[in-house]
Amino acid sequence: MLLQFFDLVLQRRWLVVLISILLVVLTASGTRFLTFSNDYRMFFSEDNPQLQAFEALQNTYNKTDNVLFVLTPPDGDVFNRETLSTVEWLTEQAWRIPYSLRVDSISNFQYTSADGDDLLVRDLLEDADQFTDAQLAEARRIATNEPLLVNRLISPSGDVTGVNVTIQLPGKSLTEVPEVAAFVRNLAAEVMERTDIDVRLTGVVMMNNAFPEESKKDMSTLYPLMFVLILIIVGVMLRSFSATIVTALMIFLTILITVGLSGWAGIKITPPTTSVPVMVMTLAVADSVHILVNFFHYMTQGKSQYEAMFESLRINFTPILLTTMTTAIGFLSLNFSDAPPFRDLGNMAAVGVVIAFILSMTLLPAVVMLLPIKPRKTAAIGEVTMQRFAEFVVRRRNLLMWGMAGFILLLLAQLPRNELNDVFVKYFDESITFRADTDYAGERLTGIYLLEYSLPAPAEGSVTDPEFLQHVENFANWYREQPGVMHVNVITDVMKRLNKNLHADDPAWYRLPEDKELAAQYLLLYEFSLPFGLDLNNQIDIKKSATRMMVTMQSVSTEELLALERSVQDWLGQHVPEYMQTSGTGSTIMFANIGHRNIRSMLQGTTVALILISAILIIALRSLRIGVISIVPNLVPIGMAFGLWGIFVGEVGLALSVVSGMTLGIVVDDTVHFLSKYLRARREQGLSPEDAVRYAFSTVGTALWVTSLVLVCGFGILALSNFELNSGMGLLTAITIAFALVADFLFLPTLLMKYGVSKHD
Repeated sequence: MLLQFFDLVLQRRWLVVLISILLVVLTASGTRFLTFSNDYRMFFSEDNPQLQAFEALQNTYNKTDNVLFVLTPPDGDVFNRETLSTVEWLTEQAWRIPYSLRVDSISNFQYTSADGDDLLVRDLLEDADQFTDAQLAEARRIATNEPLLVNRLISPSGDVTGVNVTIQLPGKSLTEVPEVAAFVRNLAAEVMERTDIDVRLTGVVMMNNAFPEESKKDMSTLYPLMFVLILIIVGVMLRSFSATIVTALMIFLTILITVGLSGWAGIKITPPTTSVPVMVMTLAVADSVHILVNFFHYMTQGKSQYEAMFESLRINFTPILLTTMTTAIGFLSLNFSDAPPFRDLGNMAAVGVVIAFILSMTLLPAVVMLLPIKPRKTAAIGEVTMQRFAEFVVRRRNLLMWGMAGFILLLLAQLPRNELNDVFVKYFDESITFRADTDYAGERLTGIYLLEYSLPAPAEGSVTDPEFLQHVENFANWYREQPGVMHVNVITDVMKRLNKNLHADDPAWYRLPEDKELAAQYLLLYEFSLPFGLDLNNQIDIKKSATRMMVTMQSVSTEELLALERSVQDWLGQHVPEYMQTSGTGSTIMFANIGHRNIRSMLQGTTVALILISAILIIALRSLRIGVISIVPNLVPIGMAFGLWGIFVGEVGLALSVVSGMTLGIVVDDTVHFLSKYLRARREQGLSPEDAVRYAFSTVGTALWVTSLVLVCGFGILALSNFELNSGMGLLTAITIAFALVADFLFLPTLLMKYGVSKHD
C-alpha cells in the first residue's frame, strides 16, 4: 500500500503539485488573522495564583500600568527655573496621553501645610519659572526630604526627576499599547526639542510595547539571515542547484502553512512563538536533506531518477515518520508549561513538524521528478569521510565509549551550578532602548520592580485605627531596612504629615495620630482638598477596610526576591494580627514564581514525553534492548548542555525551563535515523554489529551531520536575538543538538557494538 502511494506520487507529480498549491493557498490565508500580543500578562495562565492575586489587588485599587518620564537636566540640577517649568508643562501635557488615569510629579505633589487652624493643600510647584532663588531652595528642601517623593519622583541628590502617568487600558484593542507608546515618544521628543533636558521612557506600558517591537525586529532580520545560511549549507553539501531550490520551497511552504494554520486557530504572536519559523525551517530542512542525500546516493549508483527517489522514500519513510512523531511529542510536552506562549510555541512547532513530513513525502519528490537532475559520477565527499570516520569509531570503540562516559559524567556533575533567576526587564538586551532607559532609571531615580501588599484593616472604615496604622508603619519601616529596597509608598507617611500640619507644623508631631476619630477627620479633610485625579483610591480601598503598600526594589534575582518574600511572611506572622496576614503580589512576584512553576510542570511534561518516545522506539524498532540503549543518547545531550550552561552561565530562567521538553523530540531524530540504518543492515543484510555501524555511517552519516549543522545554525541564529527569551533558548538548544550529534557519532555506535549484540538486532 505504501509502495503504491510512492508510485502514485512519482507518476502523478503534476496532480500532487496542483493539490499542494491549492492547500497552501487555503491554509496560508489564515495569516491575515495573526496579531501580536502586547501585554506581559501573556506569560501567565488564567489559573496562575500570582496573576489572580495581582488582578484582585488591581480591581480593589487603581492599576499600576504606567509610563514613567525620566528627566535629567544637563547641569545635573532639577531645581532651576527651566527644568521645573518643564516638569510643570509635561505634567499638564501628560493628561493628554490616551487612557491616562493619573499623573504624578514633583510639580503636582499635594503639599500640605498649616495656616492657623486651616489645612492648606496645594501643588508643590506653581509657576516655577517665576520662582525666586529662595523659593527654589525651599522646593528642593521639601522635595528631597519627602518620603513619598524621594527615590520615586526625585533622586536624593535632586539631579533626576520623573513624571509618572498611570494608564488604564480598556483592553478592547491591540492598538492601545502602541497608541500610548507613540504618543509618549512624541511628547518626550517635544520636551527635548524645547529644552536641553534628556528624557527617557520606562514603565509597564513601555515594556508591553517592547515585546512586539523586538519580536518584529527578529522576524525582519534574523529569519532572512537564517534562510540564506541554510540554503548555503544545503547547496554546498548537496552540490545541486535544483536540490537547493527544492529545499527552499519546502522551507517556505512549511512555514507559510504553519503560520497560516496558527492564524486560523486564533493564536497570537508572542516573543516565544516568533521562533517557530526558525524551528520549522530547520526541521523541514532535516526531512528534505535525508531524502535528497539518499536520492543522490542511489543516482550515483546508476539508478534512474524514478528508482532513486522511490528507494529513498522507501528507506526513509519509517525513520522520518518516527522522528516526526517523537519531535512532535517533544514539542507537545510544552503544553505542560504554565506559560501560555510556550504552549502555543509547542503546538505551532508540532504542527509544523507534521506539515514538513507530509510535504517531504508528497510535494518534494513530485517536484524533484519535474526537474532535470543529472547523476553524480562519484560519491560525495561526505560519504567518503563518513566511511573513514566509521573505521575510526570501530577501531577505537572501547576508548571512545569510556572516554565519552567520563565526559558525560563530568558535565552532568555541573548541573547543580545552575540557579533559577528570572528578572523580566533582563528579557531585553542592553542595546534595546527600553532596557537601557529602565536600567538608567533604576540607577538614578527609581525601579520598575514593585512588590505590592493589600493590608486588611480589622473592619470596614477602620483604616485609620491607630493600632492598625502602627502595624502598617512598623511593616514599612522593616521593609525600608531590607537590602535592595529603594522606596516604600505607604499611607502612614501621609497620616504623619497631616498630624504635623494640624499641630501648627510642629515637627514634634510628625507621628501617627493616636485617636481614631481624629485620624479619620484628618483623612476626610485631606481627601476633600485633593484635586481630580490625585485622590487616595490608589492607596485606600473604597470601604476604607484595607490599604495598599508598594515597595520599589532595585534589580534583584529570583532567589533573592523569593527569599525576601519568605522573610516578609515570617515577619508578618510574628508582628501583626492574623487579620493583617497577606502575601506580596505584582508583576515582580509573578515573574519570580513563574520560573519555579514552569520547571515543575515541564519536568512532568518531559517525563511523559520520554515515556511515550521510548515506548514508540521500542515498538517501532522491534527490540527492547535497542530501545533501552537509545534512551541514553536521547537523554544525556540535555544533561550535558545544562551542565555546560552551569559552568559558563549558571542562570536558568523561564525560557530555558522549556528547553528540555522541546529538545527531547529533536535530539531523538539522529538516534532514530542511525538505529534504523543499523537495524536494516543487521536484519536485511545479516551484517555484524561492526559492519552494521559502518553501513549506518555510510548511508546516513552525512545526512545526520548536515541536518545537525542546519539545526545548530538555525537555533544559533536565535542567540543573536536582542530578546533574551529567544536568545537563551536558541543558544541552549543549539548546544543540546551539537551534543546529541557527538553522542550519536561517538557514544551510540560503541554501545551498539558492546551491548547491542543479539540475534534479534
